[in-house]
Amino acid sequence: MTRSTPMAARRAWRAAAACVCTLGLALLAACAPSRDTRTTITFWAMGREGEVVAELLPEFERRHPDIRVRLQQLPWTAVHEKLLTAFAGDALPDVGQLGNSWVAEFAALDALEPLDARVAASSVVARDDYFPGIWDTNVIDGATLGVPWYVDTRLVFYRKDLLAEAGFDSPPRDWDEWRRAMAAVKQLGGAKNYAILLPLDEFGPLLSLAIQKDAPLLKDDDTRGNFSSADFRDSFDFYTGMFASEWAPRMSDTQISNVWNEFSRGFFAFYINGPWNIGEFQRRLPADFQDKWTTMPLPGPDGAGASVAGGTSLVVFRQSDKQDAAWKLIEYFAEPAVQLRFHELTGDLPPRRSVWSDPQLADDRHAAAFREQLERVKPTPKVAEWERIVIEMQRAAERVARGGADPAKTLAALDREVDAILEKRRWILEHRKEAAP
Repeated sequence: MTRSTPMAARRAWRAAAACVCTLGLALLAACAPSRDTRTTITFWAMGREGEVVAELLPEFERRHPDIRVRLQQLPWTAVHEKLLTAFAGDALPDVGQLGNSWVAEFAALDALEPLDARVAASSVVARDDYFPGIWDTNVIDGATLGVPWYVDTRLVFYRKDLLAEAGFDSPPRDWDEWRRAMAAVKQLGGAKNYAILLPLDEFGPLLSLAIQKDAPLLKDDDTRGNFSSADFRDSFDFYTGMFASEWAPRMSDTQISNVWNEFSRGFFAFYINGPWNIGEFQRRLPADFQDKWTTMPLPGPDGAGASVAGGTSLVVFRQSDKQDAAWKLIEYFAEPAVQLRFHELTGDLPPRRSVWSDPQLADDRHAAAFREQLERVKPTPKVAEWERIVIEMQRAAERVARGGADPAKTLAALDREVDAILEKRRWILEHRKEAAP
């Protein structure tokens, strides 16, 4: 056996150490997490939609392996303040859900990216397939700032058995027929029952009636109230007249313990509400009661009436540096098949006409009236102050309906209140004109 020289031993040791080092580095590389090179976009979604939309995101990421979506679910009660805080702190998400009545507010802040060029180039977002009134909620000063995600409007749920018992074999088609039907239902129900429920703390029913006429709710480029106009006065009198005639109880929503039970026992026969109540009525009312109720479009003064274009839209925030990826997510949610799946998960109504041809919606007898109503929806005034204004409108109606205030004086005071609310808007528009070349 030959002995190794000191030099040979050192060489052998170095070779072994190098081997171990190389192996260790290889093992570390194998164990270390790989670097994620995908583009990450943030998406803020609200309420029930924020809870269920997570089920739709894996398919999007499968189709777009280079994009990862970080979803943040927010409660509706906190989201408006959070959005404004995020705007002030330059921390808005890449893409988000906005209530249609909020689009004008964030447009005024210059927080939204115009989407007209993307819509025009898209093979998915077909503008003509959307209900016109819903699409129009996203168009501010000629620029498209959002794509409708789901729609919400109001129409009439009614007891067709009580209407038939009162002598009407079809739903009312205009205000005169509706008045006669409510008078007959009230007479049938007696002193303790009513024809219609109009909770005095909800502005939805009054607003739905107010947009039936041609005159706008705001005038002078949406800078002043127009509530003393003859058109609004007709709608206002129709609404408050239902209380004066004892067709509607002078009650707020908090005074109704269970609206579904009261509907089933005949406390009221007509109820102006939204599409989510289709599922509620089906779940909460017994099986043998289901053939006694249905839905109908809102009657107008002289025929088929309009309703409010509500719901939410998806927007790309101007602060985002990932707008291409954000737009791909919006296109995905705009696909008819994805909209149909979203409807299955939430009950929200699709904003595209083509989706309504699917048997799931086409064969739904309660949804049919919504499909008809969506062709006749109108956006509310596109001003950032609208939510404050509509609350003042409802308070004015309550003062007349509950307290017997004089309608003409009440509406004149409402105009003054709204003019004060819109003072800043007038100032901005005036200075804009002065600055124009």
